[in-house]
Amino acid sequence: MNLMLLGAPGAGKGTQAVELAKLLGIPQVSTGDIFRANIKGNTELGKLASSYISKGMLVPDEVTFDIVKDRLLQDDCKNGVILDGFPRTIAQADMLDKFFAEIGRKLDYVVNIVVDDAAVVARLSRRRICPDCKQSFHLDFAPPAGEKCTNCGGTVVQRPDDVEEVIMQRLQEYHKQTAPLVEYYKEKGILVDSESVNDIEQALQNTKNAIGV
Repeated sequence: MNLMLLGAPGAGKGTQAVELAKLLGIPQVSTGDIFRANIKGNTELGKLASSYISKGMLVPDEVTFDIVKDRLLQDDCKNGVILDGFPRTIAQADMLDKFFAEIGRKLDYVVNIVVDDAAVVARLSRRRICPDCKQSFHLDFAPPAGEKCTNCGGTVVQRPDDVEEVIMQRLQEYHKQTAPLVEYYKEKGILVDSESVNDIEQALQNTKNAIGV
């Protein structure tokens, strides 16, 4: 199965993608993870991506597509993938359609994870991460031990793109660039809706129901 998760920042795409990958036995392909790895490695791509991400802006289509294409050609993706955070624009969607057509594949489902902007701001601005072990926390739903990571004892921090001002910029970019994909995939007949709720298990179940697994 080739599955794409579509939704605003903070909709829960990454959390659901991890669980769906386990359930379906196919890899999660996350542009965010790829970019962060390059940023940490201080690669040229990482420097370029960081100049956009730190301002809440989208990385250019061509740069994003090239790294995703490279990932999709790896052996573990042959039986299907869960696309998390890609495509984000109509141009990227067109690139993906053409690429999949060339290699004889297609998207089976696009899950539109529905959430309102106020919930996004509340979720992301309260999110924290441990830079050492990458454990994620939320001050309301899964808090750390004060400022310490409960996994490794490191000091948790707020990601630069989780500051409220940047979140609002990310949402503006989403509505302008990515929201049109809802109609794009609806016209193709592969779009299904899944309501995002604070209960992670229920949110995941909503998506499983939407794709029939």
